[in-house]
Amino acid sequence: MLSRRSFFNLLAAAALAPAAAILPRDAAQAQWGPPGPPPPLRAERLPPPRRGYVWIPGHWTFSPRARRYVWVPGAWVRGRPGFRYIGPSWVRRRGTWVFVPGRWVR
Repeated sequence: MLSRRSFFNLLAAAALAPAAAILPRDAAQAQWGPPGPPPPLRAERLPPPRRGYVWIPGHWTFSPRARRYVWVPGAWVRGRPGFRYIGPSWVRRRGTWVFVPGRWVR
């Protein structure tokens, strides 16, 4: 047998459950995701090249905490023999902008 308090808690949960069904499918991402495409890339002054290193250009990332795009400056990173670097990009998926990190490929 349910206590009176348990009964009312169960009743409240049952009354609120349909509200979850009407939220957007990606409600959390829609609330915290980028509001639009990233700003244009910034021009960067490249420091002198370093032997055995590859220049990774700067890119925009989205900060959910700040709710804005933040610029990540480029840097020299040690190259990987037999690989080439593909820079990060932004693509539009399901109505929101998604960051695709840079990666090394053979």
